[in-house]
Amino acid sequence: MFSRPYGESAEPEMVRAGLTSRELQRYSRHVLLPEVGLDGQRQLKAASVLCVGVGGLGSPAALYLAAAGVGRIGLADFDVVDESNLQRQVLHATPDIGRAKLASAQDRLNALNPAVEIETHGDRLTAANALDVLRSYDVVLDGSDNFPTRYLVNDACVLLGKPDVYGSVFRFEGQASVFATRLGPCYRCLHPDPPPPGLVPDCGEAGVLGVLPGVIGTIQATEAIKLILGVGDPLIGRFLMYDALSMRFREVRLPKDPECPVCGTHPTIRELSDGEDACGAPGIGTASRVTSEDERVEMTVDQLKAKLDSGQDLVLLDVREPHETAICNIDGSLLMPLGELPRRFRELDASREVVVYCRSGVRSGRAVAFLQQQGYAQAVNLRGGILQWIDRIDPAQPRY
Repeated sequence: MFSRPYGESAEPEMVRAGLTSRELQRYSRHVLLPEVGLDGQRQLKAASVLCVGVGGLGSPAALYLAAAGVGRIGLADFDVVDESNLQRQVLHATPDIGRAKLASAQDRLNALNPAVEIETHGDRLTAANALDVLRSYDVVLDGSDNFPTRYLVNDACVLLGKPDVYGSVFRFEGQASVFATRLGPCYRCLHPDPPPPGLVPDCGEAGVLGVLPGVIGTIQATEAIKLILGVGDPLIGRFLMYDALSMRFREVRLPKDPECPVCGTHPTIRELSDGEDACGAPGIGTASRVTSEDERVEMTVDQLKAKLDSGQDLVLLDVREPHETAICNIDGSLLMPLGELPRRFRELDASREVVVYCRSGVRSGRAVAFLQQQGYAQAVNLRGGILQWIDRIDPAQPRY
């Protein structure tokens, strides 16, 4: 879907160097810059950028790319707006809760700059479609929040010869770089392989300072604009790290790895493949993953509700942190944060069924694997965590 060209219904305007008089007025502060000027603004208008994700990072990035006059902006996302998003995802507003993020983002960007074409991609990015989605864009801006998508975007960019403007955030820290250029490194030069599923918590599990994605996403937009204009010193071969608590930036050099499996001298990755999603898929570090197909280690919230209603004897074990339980909880739960489990698990009765839950099922999956290794054969993971419990059983409780 594309937005209506700016001034389509108005009378034809005088065009100078590919820019209408209204565009010249809008972008006048750019035109005044010798590094941009008329030619640079025309380059921005002719350029295209794909934003993978329109959440915390994609929100500020897309806003500034649209404001700068990038002619075509693609948005790839399949999520809906949740109230917990609004603390940082500034493309969306309270009336958008429950709407597709793509619809909300498109409305906001059209309102900001109707001259920019907005193209939306609502399917999950996979190995089957990634090359087709990325192929028509000049620059790819990766605002994804999970490792499989980061690796998929990186590999697709290398194969297509597209720059990958990378950003990530975690709690109070952010990172940014430019990957997959001809002479620079790619993401796999930094991290050759994804971490084991469930080893690294996402923002939903660990939290994130609301303004942090604004800083990193704006840096990503800056790098995309510099690449389009061919000015300045992009973050190619440079890995930028930001600590919001100390308000310090630091940078390390990141050379291209000749042994990299995708961009090295003798690459072994020549086609895309889908990785296992480490965000939202239960796992225990390097141990075997808890799967929804294994009914021995998982339980649905409906099954738990039936057991509680029938008075069945079981232990409800909450492995979240105390501040999380203050937001929402399941009555009768025993709190034992995951970090305390190795020294406290003997407090649990191995002869009873232990139903373990956390926010979404990631930490509790690791806890169940640990407990089973310790002989707790009846330990099971609550699939979807307390968020699923709230959605299906107790919607009066707040989500987070």
